[in-house]
Amino acid sequence: MKDLLNTSQRHSALIRVTHWINAAAFIALLMSGIAILLAYPRLHWGETGSIHTEAWLDLPLPFVLELGIRGPGRSIHFFAAWVVLFNGIVYLLSGLLTRHFTKNLVPALSELKPASLARALAHPHPSADTAEHYNLIQRLVYLVVIFGLIPFMFLTGLAMSPSVTSVVPFIVEMFGGHQSARTLHFFAANALLIFFLVHLTMVVLTGFGRQVRAMITGYRTSQASK
Repeated sequence: MKDLLNTSQRHSALIRVTHWINAAAFIALLMSGIAILLAYPRLHWGETGSIHTEAWLDLPLPFVLELGIRGPGRSIHFFAAWVVLFNGIVYLLSGLLTRHFTKNLVPALSELKPASLARALAHPHPSADTAEHYNLIQRLVYLVVIFGLIPFMFLTGLAMSPSVTSVVPFIVEMFGGHQSARTLHFFAANALLIFFLVHLTMVVLTGFGRQVRAMITGYRTSQASK
């Protein structure tokens, strides 16, 4: 018996480019978001909130407003958010044109039956040899993140901008105020961070080098016996 190395195409060039742009922008958003949060680690609910008012939630983080990190953090955060937006538009248009979402992400109705969901939950990640396609849990999570969580992040982010809400006030009104939008933005950001960490864990469990190489070259290798 001799092991042969089989190579198959896994990711298109556009998917790979948008993936790595998103990865870089996400890290920038994460670091700048931490800087913004450390400048004022208190969450309020409603329209207003300040150091002189009672917080809805005091986060167990150091208060470093005096270091002047909020301004640069906001600038980087704002720039990285627009990078994600335009990069995401390219990804969405490509996914619609190539039917990537319907072919690779949207599950069939039969897969949403309780028995199918139970099997998927019992085996939440594929092995390295069977990770050629997204499993049911991955597809559902990706759909929620792409079409739910990320748009929600942008809406709550825009709701915190006085210049935006002065023109379209309903954006902040539907969240109950600027501070409410900030609080919701914080929890949505944590949900994205959890997704990111789980994503990295899945990459490690299914072969880190193999998965990263596929996302760089577009091809995935697998072993077959002869």
